[in-house]
Amino acid sequence: MPASQALSGSGLKVSTFKTGTTRVSYQQVETVFRNAIHLSKDPAIAFRAGQKINVMAYGLYGYALLSSPTRAEGIYFTTKYSRVLGAIADVIFSRDEDTATYALEPLLSRNHNDDVYRFAMEFAFAALITLCRDVYGGSFGILRLRAAYSAPAHARIYKRMFQCPISFDQPKNELEFNAGWIDHPMVRPDPITNVMAAEMCERFLGKAKGYGGVAADIRRALLEHPGRFPSIEAMAAELSIHPRTLRRKLEAEQVTYRDVVAEVRMKLAVEYLRNTRMTNEEIAARLDYSDAANFRHAFARWTGRSPSDFRAG
Repeated sequence: MPASQALSGSGLKVSTFKTGTTRVSYQQVETVFRNAIHLSKDPAIAFRAGQKINVMAYGLYGYALLSSPTRAEGIYFTTKYSRVLGAIADVIFSRDEDTATYALEPLLSRNHNDDVYRFAMEFAFAALITLCRDVYGGSFGILRLRAAYSAPAHARIYKRMFQCPISFDQPKNELEFNAGWIDHPMVRPDPITNVMAAEMCERFLGKAKGYGGVAADIRRALLEHPGRFPSIEAMAAELSIHPRTLRRKLEAEQVTYRDVVAEVRMKLAVEYLRNTRMTNEEIAARLDYSDAANFRHAFARWTGRSPSDFRAG
């Protein structure tokens, strides 16, 4: 299926996906899904698309999931930030003694008879299982899948895809799995990274949603890849605009690229000092300073205090 045909009528172009700052609305997603339903002859296309959404596709949020101290905290993060993550379905988690369940409700359509509802759920089921395998380990599996819609013509694919009993025309869309998976230790716990990522998700990115203009695009791009502070030329390429155009847009917003980078560095430094035990050397490395002395000088310039004084309160 040509990408241009899949995107037809959505207002999106292939070139818009070459930058990490592109934001896509639910209406645009619905348009693309309807195009896929109409154009594709592959009944498993929604499953295959969902399987391509691995944990690193979520950027900063993916780091937070992978670094969660426990799997229970990772689940809490997933359900709390599902819409911020770009999920196409709301996610609710429940657990009893032996089993755990993710209940999903599509955001694109509430009509169980709508093809987009079924397509969105197939995508969401596959994407959630892919995410769970990235976080829990490749051997993760589910016990049962329940779908609120009627069995489609390609229902046989479900059994092959999910390797578990499948039920249609159910009250809810649910994935059920062994609760023991939650009690296993995380594969890659990293409290420092988790604190940083979760704080940024809650505070900084939440605020950024209300900002407009190219400066906000730069902030989001920098925070989606913390520790990477590219040149203005590299950032312009990422935003698919000429460096002169980027400078002109920033000038119109009465800010410079250096100002935006310094702001992001300062906010990250404050979060590190408040919420982690990282040393000045470790923070300097995270913020791409050549050494701790340069970081201390920069922090004093931003706040009028040394990092040690700030941390002491």
